[in-house]
Amino acid sequence: MKEIVFEVTQEGDGGFTAEALGESIFTQADNWDELRANVREAVLAFYFDSVSPTSIRLRRAQECG
Repeated sequence: MKEIVFEVTQEGDGGFTAEALGESIFTQADNWDELRANVREAVLAFYFDSVSPTSIRLRRAQECG
């Protein structure tokens, strides 16, 4: 897999959640920098026994309403 994409949502309290598209990977954080680090850590843990993606992309979810 070359790239994995996460859909990022900003929560009402200001924090962020990120969910991988096509994989069962989910993480959250209080700020953007922490989220980026948590996503990298979650991807490495998920693929600990296989080849991990060479690229991670964070995509902000569109606001509804």
